[in-house]
Amino acid sequence: MKGKFPIGIFDSGYGGLTVFKSIAHKLSAYDYIYLGDNARSPYGDHSFETVYEYTLSCVEWLFKQGCPLVILACNTASAKALRSIQQIDLPEKYPNNRVLGVIRPTAEVIGNFTSSQEIGVMGTRGTVNSGSYPIEIDKFFEQVKVYQQSCPLWVPLIENNEHLNEGADFFVQKYIHQLLEQSNQIDCILLACTHYPLLIPKINQYLPKHIKLLTQGDIVADSLVDYLNRHPEMEERLAKNSTRVFYTSGDVSSFNEHASLFLGQKITAHKLNS
Repeated sequence: MKGKFPIGIFDSGYGGLTVFKSIAHKLSAYDYIYLGDNARSPYGDHSFETVYEYTLSCVEWLFKQGCPLVILACNTASAKALRSIQQIDLPEKYPNNRVLGVIRPTAEVIGNFTSSQEIGVMGTRGTVNSGSYPIEIDKFFEQVKVYQQSCPLWVPLIENNEHLNEGADFFVQKYIHQLLEQSNQIDCILLACTHYPLLIPKINQYLPKHIKLLTQGDIVADSLVDYLNRHPEMEERLAKNSTRVFYTSGDVSSFNEHASLFLGQKITAHKLNS
């Protein structure tokens, strides 16, 4: 196949930028196109069918831009849409392309971070209700018990830039308390939403010191490095000019402003014209 192409990274909004940041740092030579579906976010409370429809449309757009490999840097999309895209759409319409998510790479390693064999997962309602994490973790660590807690107000707090203000404290403390009420043996908590790393300063105020707090950026980046090493046929299709291009289906100026919070640098995004 002639030509070299970028890696596509998709999220329902801004959160996937925390994963993109880790991937672009670890695999800095590659080209990337990031797409945030901000006009239809958040995905957390949508049905399986709606999340699948939205996610597939964005994946197909990235394919049209030439991306042969797309990372769903969104836990809700990974939980509700990835399996259908991999099992139905890719074989039928895009047999040479691949779509990867964030849940399986996390499930493959999370058991290495617990001594008590009891972990907590904090995510959106969509991710928690899907049961994807308990199912996937059980495939690799049968002995690990998983407790889940949905945190429906964390994403709105973050996207309205209220996450480090006093008003966030109540809801940060509330969800942590509800999770830890389920078991006093939890010694590891996964932030199973790519927005949540921005809340870490608040979370650490209310989290017992002995509990490890895991984010997904580095885990997913390491998994992608391993994937490309194992799939040279995909790796050789990827361009390496260190370019980064950002698109949003929502308001560009708002995306640029929020993206600086997630990436720690200014960007200039483009408006998605579907």
